[in-house]
Amino acid sequence: MKKILDIITAKMQAAFEEAGYDASFGRVTVSNRPDLCEYQCNGALAAAKQYKCAPIQIANAVVAKLNAEDYSMIEAVMPGFINLKLSGHFLQTYLEEMRTSDNFGVEKIGAGQICVVDYGGANVAKPLHIGHLRPAIIGEALKRLHKFMGYNTIGDVHLGDWGLQMGLIIAEVQERQPELPYFDPDFTGEYPQVAPFTVDELEEIYPTASGKKKDPEFSHKAHQATLELQQGRRGYRALWQHVMNVSVADLKKNYDNLDVHFEKWLGESDADPYIPDMVADMKARGVAVLSEGAWVVPVTEEGDKNEIPPMILIKSDGSAIYATTDLATIVQRMQDWKPDKILYVTDKRQNLHFEQVFRAARKSGIVNADTVLEHVGHGTMNGADGKPFKTRDGGVLRLETLISDMTDFVRAKVVENRIVADEDVEATTQKIAMGALKYGDLSNQPTKDYNFDMERFAAFEGNTGPYILYTIVRIKSILGKYGAWEHLPIAEPANEYAKELMLAITKFAPALESALKASAPNLICAYIYELAGTVNKFYHETRILGEENEELKAGYISLIALAKNILETSIDLLGFSAPEKM
Repeated sequence: MKKILDIITAKMQAAFEEAGYDASFGRVTVSNRPDLCEYQCNGALAAAKQYKCAPIQIANAVVAKLNAEDYSMIEAVMPGFINLKLSGHFLQTYLEEMRTSDNFGVEKIGAGQICVVDYGGANVAKPLHIGHLRPAIIGEALKRLHKFMGYNTIGDVHLGDWGLQMGLIIAEVQERQPELPYFDPDFTGEYPQVAPFTVDELEEIYPTASGKKKDPEFSHKAHQATLELQQGRRGYRALWQHVMNVSVADLKKNYDNLDVHFEKWLGESDADPYIPDMVADMKARGVAVLSEGAWVVPVTEEGDKNEIPPMILIKSDGSAIYATTDLATIVQRMQDWKPDKILYVTDKRQNLHFEQVFRAARKSGIVNADTVLEHVGHGTMNGADGKPFKTRDGGVLRLETLISDMTDFVRAKVVENRIVADEDVEATTQKIAMGALKYGDLSNQPTKDYNFDMERFAAFEGNTGPYILYTIVRIKSILGKYGAWEHLPIAEPANEYAKELMLAITKFAPALESALKASAPNLICAYIYELAGTVNKFYHETRILGEENEELKAGYISLIALAKNILETSIDLLGFSAPEKM
């Protein structure tokens, strides 16, 4: 269904045309003076120059052509503003259509299109740390938003599972267990089914090996192991598969705990087979050129304010780099899925890297001219003191530790305040903690750094996840006491607070479209914070269950029920859900 502002604008444009003026002057905006009106049109001021008459004359002529049934107030005020307030009947009709429409009437603007969201950024053999929080939950929210807006969405974790890190692990395992068959080049039997390490051991093996990179002998072994792995050495491939099986199972468990889910678990290794043909084609067509022994793709374009360095495709030693793999990954995605849009959610410090890759992809014809390639660069999460988040010993905090700390903090508040019965403490705690954690992050603009403040994020008041959840639970409680509410129709607003709530509800579709266009889940957070505040104001100023007029009561109930459904849909898009009690 159409957004309410589009409907009002269309009516205003028709009135301008009927009054003898160009329809383009009839654009309506949300009022910047809500104390005076709800919507306004300033077109008469601009039209006055073209038609050489007083703007108030034009405004009066247009107002005379508007349908009075749509508005509770229409006025032309000096020097030529048109101020509007919608009628209760207009709002009732609009919200009833929202209530009975799929997805509340939000237009499926992505219907028929495929969107790949590349997020997560996990590396195998390493535990997830706090640096993985933002790409995981921002990416999940954007994926869910695109799906809600009609896109066929594919979330790809794009694992770091190739390159020197694997050679380092192989070299370290060989030093510890040289007798294993993976290191015998003459071994022809079946390799063991069980990995020669646990996930905990694997997470200790990699940093140990990484610390030996300055040892020339060990470094040579690691580089040689990397080369032989990529060339297909049978034992190394089997050991690599063990690393993948053990590590990915642990990664899936941790992402599941965060309620983040990927449709594809592909990695750099899956892009590797596409590199030779891609590079050969780019060389043959002159897209890649030789520069100091390396093959590079010049990506500077006319109009650049700052020079963009060429993208290195193949280093002078013949090896590929991350940019090569990312380009080959686009080749794979275009061949397998033919996406219309690919989003990359990573640290904003990779902006230049992705700008180079995107330009190379377009220059080489890997993507279509209209394929959208977008890097959603995010800022960093710091501690409450504004300094980088570190453990007490100065290390990087594991993500599961952060989640556990937040959960423990919330559980203590739930128990202390006796929010729910003992048997409901754990389930309620988990939902509040996840809401606090995710909303605390997502309410910030993705590109901005922010400070992680557990006390503030877990507060039940203010712009927080628990406040949104409490609002939903409060409405659930009222609905539960009322009884059957699911099919009650929307009524005309019975007071100013009901109307204010109805106007807030109509902003749902515009908020989602703005969030989609800007790739900014924080705009959804801003919307539901406003909606929750309006709900609570309505609750405090209106007798709902105590209303003696059953018809009025039913209207109140249907209105808060619609608000609840929209709030629950919104937090689902953000990746969390509300408990039953709180």
